Amino acid sequence: MPLPPISLAGKRALVTGGASGIGAVTARIWRELGASVAIADITADGLSRVAGDIGATALTPGDVRVETDVDRMVDEAAAALGGLDLVFNSAGLADAITATVDQDIDRWQRVLDTNLRGTYLVCRAAARIMLPQRSGAIVNVASVNGTGGFPRRTAYGASKAGVMLVTRALACEWGGSGIRVNAVAPGYIRTPMVDQLIADKKIDVKRIEDRTPLGRLGAPEEVAQAAAFLVSDWAPYITGTVLYVDGGWTAFGGAGDVATA
Repeated sequence: MPLPPISLAGKRALVTGGASGIGAVTARIWRELGASVAIADITADGLSRVAGDIGATALTPGDVRVETDVDRMVDEAAAALGGLDLVFNSAGLADAITATVDQDIDRWQRVLDTNLRGTYLVCRAAARIMLPQRSGAIVNVASVNGTGGFPRRTAYGASKAGVMLVTRALACEWGGSGIRVNAVAPGYIRTPMVDQLIADKKIDVKRIEDRTPLGRLGAPEEVAQAAAFLVSDWAPYITGTVLYVDGGWTAFGGAGDVATA
């Protein structure tokens, strides 16, 4: 008997950072897989702009760094959807890729507060709804930058390493209550954030492609599909894991480029 396809039919999902990039694509794909989706983002204009394309049920603007905003956004999403089953924590901020001795400490703190504090706050608020119902699935967005030392990216790397640890800790704490918590760790994905880094000549696309076993940057859809798997009924025994969506970046241990290693 053939297995059924991956489906999120009947699931109620909140996607943070849903106005652009990986968040917007994930919201759209999860919607296409049958979920009812609410999107949250700091930019109200951005939410309105993408809502029609995504088919979102609800829009809830707010700042994931602010505890009261997070509690309100999660409550508004649950009220609009009639409950909450899934969360995709995509709201994030890149650092400036600058020498550590020149890094503005306020910028450092914004990156940590958005990526790590924000992820934690959304998970906590969602769990207050999921724990009583004894079910739910959360996917946080980590990064390959959280697994090794990336020069001039100390804030971003620290925040994403923290996301991985929080993911594992919450998976262990809430597993007995039927809540699964996992993370995806993208490599270099062609998002507006990465496009801006390319335009600012902060990263070299050819060097990244040469260093990546699959030889290319990833697409947001590939991250969204991985996340969909993790929250679906195809992954009922997976929790506390970090799924790398990086074209083999973290697997490569050779010297130089892939082709010459």
